[in-house]
Amino acid sequence: MYLGLDLGTSGVKALLIDAGQGVIGSGHGTLDVSRPHPGWSEQDPLHWIRACEDAIADLKAAHPGQFAAVKGIGLSGQMHGATLLDAADQVLRPCILWNDTRSHVEAAALDADPRFRALTGNIVFPGFTAPKLAWVKNNEPAVFAKVAKVLLPKDFLRLWLTGDYMSEMSDSAGTSWLDVGKRRWSSELLAATSLEEKQMPSLVEGTEKAGALRAELASRWGIAAGTPVAGGAGDNAASACGMGTVGAGHAFVSLGTSGVLFAANAAYLPNPASAVHTFCHALPNTWHQMGVILSATDSLNWLSEITGKGAGELTSELGETLKAPTGVSFLPYLSGERTPHNDSAIRGSFTGLAHESGRAVLTQAVLEGVAFAFRDSLEALKTAGTTLTRVTAIGGGSRSRYWLKAIATALQLPVDIPADGDFGAAFGAARLGLIAATGADPLAVCSAPRTDATIEPDAALGGAFADAYHRYRALYPAIKAVTA
Repeated sequence: MYLGLDLGTSGVKALLIDAGQGVIGSGHGTLDVSRPHPGWSEQDPLHWIRACEDAIADLKAAHPGQFAAVKGIGLSGQMHGATLLDAADQVLRPCILWNDTRSHVEAAALDADPRFRALTGNIVFPGFTAPKLAWVKNNEPAVFAKVAKVLLPKDFLRLWLTGDYMSEMSDSAGTSWLDVGKRRWSSELLAATSLEEKQMPSLVEGTEKAGALRAELASRWGIAAGTPVAGGAGDNAASACGMGTVGAGHAFVSLGTSGVLFAANAAYLPNPASAVHTFCHALPNTWHQMGVILSATDSLNWLSEITGKGAGELTSELGETLKAPTGVSFLPYLSGERTPHNDSAIRGSFTGLAHESGRAVLTQAVLEGVAFAFRDSLEALKTAGTTLTRVTAIGGGSRSRYWLKAIATALQLPVDIPADGDFGAAFGAARLGLIAATGADPLAVCSAPRTDATIEPDAALGGAFADAYHRYRALYPAIKAVTA
């Protein structure tokens, strides 16, 4: 048996698979996000441990015999979070999360230093880790002076699990401190933020062993002490391992809290000017590119809160048949946007509203707005040298066939729906745990699931969606001009 632990923004998922990669069961622990000021997003790292304990207790209670046979553990986690520890491993302040934009001034200053784009292959985004440390230095100098270790969220869980300070390439590529082409920390970039390599965890590939389970936890959980813990992956790379998106040209579109258009690459292909993320993959000698939308299902959840209707109720009002855009447009920039704008200050908007613009029209506009944001990412990937012929849909929002039809038509690409199963980040983490424990071939383990259905672009609505996308593209500079 192999255990995958996925530390998300809203909770921790524990997933158990057998040697044949059949899913045995899962457990969950919940998390909350603190937003003490506009643009801030934080969590207490100690709550991650509590949620992980809850998830494991949930899983173990349902499958005690199988859980006792765990032989390997893999980790996945939300990326970019700044988890700061003192010399005694005490947490110095709440973790600043991936969707926190307070460090936009520091990010711009670091991005103006040409070494960052040259070595990392990426813009320094406000959500990345390095500008957060620069913000702490500028605004909380007493905290910064005590920083002995900077860990990413899943690697804080690893410290609790194993006692080791370790990370891997895919997650570390999102810090703005990794030389992404050479897959190692850059002492030059660390020094630019007044840090040293000794304050960073050591690095392995995601498929390699990165610590062993502490005896105390092993005894409590009833599994073998020393059970290997894999390097694991950042959440998107872990999802890619779960989906088998590991070969060049393979891609998925993820409709989660944030949205991701993810493409695997066999070579390092940076193009920071496109605002595409170019990161190491979890597998050795593999990279990936991502276009990132900060508010995907979060946009629908926002509308749900405003209307008092559940997200499922809202989408069901649209029916199954894709409709032509109404002329009402929605920009899904509720938390700013990464690809292609790199703009933490921009905010969302509806345009084209009229007396007849009811709830269903607003829902349709939200779904189309997110679909057009994915089209922005597709165009950015093309600029970065990646051409896609189809994508696979994952994430909670992919349960809406209407939304997938809108995305297929906006992208003008077929969207594959995998057969029923759990192929997300926790499954990818469990696969990495299996590889680290057994030495199995990563490409053989990280195979793609069977496709259950394919949604083709709606040819009859292609022109209408193209026109609506052109309107959408014109709105960002217009809104920016009146809100800057």
